Amino acid sequence: MKIRQVRTRAVQWTGETQPLPPHFCTNPMDLLALPQSSMKTFTFHGWLIVEVESDDGLVGIGNAALAPLVTKQVIDHYLKPLLLGQNPWDIEFLWQHMYRNTMAFGRKGIGMTAISAVDIALWDLLGKAAKQPVFRLLGGRTKPSIPVYASRLYNTGVETMAAEAQEYKAQGYKAMKLRFGWGPNDGAEGMRRNIELVRAVRDAVGDDIDVMADAYMGWTLDYAKRMLPLLEPFHLRWLEEPVIADDVRGYAELRSYGRVPIAGGEHEFTIYGFRDLLEAHALDYIQFDTNRVGGISQARKISAMAEAFSVPVVPHAGQMHNFHVVMASLNSPMAEFFPPVDVEVGNELFWYIFDGEPKPEDGSINLDDSVPGLGLTINEEQLAQFQVIE
Repeated sequence: MKIRQVRTRAVQWTGETQPLPPHFCTNPMDLLALPQSSMKTFTFHGWLIVEVESDDGLVGIGNAALAPLVTKQVIDHYLKPLLLGQNPWDIEFLWQHMYRNTMAFGRKGIGMTAISAVDIALWDLLGKAAKQPVFRLLGGRTKPSIPVYASRLYNTGVETMAAEAQEYKAQGYKAMKLRFGWGPNDGAEGMRRNIELVRAVRDAVGDDIDVMADAYMGWTLDYAKRMLPLLEPFHLRWLEEPVIADDVRGYAELRSYGRVPIAGGEHEFTIYGFRDLLEAHALDYIQFDTNRVGGISQARKISAMAEAFSVPVVPHAGQMHNFHVVMASLNSPMAEFFPPVDVEVGNELFWYIFDGEPKPEDGSINLDDSVPGLGLTINEEQLAQFQVIE
């Protein structure tokens, strides 16, 4: 089997988008005191679809959600020429070829996102060729189903968030994650408001539901240190991305206090980045995203390394590429799940682009043993709501 074609399509949402209220979610732009809603910088209403076709007509599907237009150029100009005519079963060689060929500019960020999208498509192709789901190629089923946590609960007001949390509990979720709305520039009043959000969700769901909270890199180390003792009474499963991704020492310091478990890694890349985090004892939970970190080829290595450090892996963003990794890893106790909603931040766009994503039943999802590859198809009809750039 040889790779005959590599196709990329960047798709930009052209439909209606829900407006974001102030303090919708903390993020790194908050410290700059921008005149507009800072979260607008972190909305992404485009996506990249990658298709790798073999000479026997099989097509593997991959995707990326970061900077799709630029990521597309990296694949078209730098990665595609390396792949054409190659045997997709040599997947480790192909990953190393892409990684080393783009090392001068691609070790992190957009270059690695491009490699990730291609690698996911290659694993999907191999699963289809073997007539097996990808998780079987990764070691097989380690759990009957995958517990998932409802990941939304943006700051839309205390009462609205409490009602949303109660709805997730009624649907059978055993865990859920909220976002903070205020950061260092908002002072003591903002800290009080953050605690009100956490208290509202905890009171709404009780003590038998895991609650997590995400600062999305919007805090400083000083602010996070002040928040930790205030958060401790609410027994959070974890505090996510309290500081920017580059502040490894900051993560390690926060974790050393032992007040609230610390999670991160959504914005880290490759086995080398996670080696540094693990050796620094910086995280209680690892949260790589498979379509950023280096694809399934890197995700499985990081999962194995994290297991040796007894640090659980709960990938960022759900989606099928992450679910297959979670299913094949005993060290992944659950997965993130973005409930389908009207388009707002952009996290939800994959529901509009792909068919085959599972939906939870009583707080868990399952993967079909009889569906080869990742189990996704492209919804070509829905792409009419997007501007498509080929």
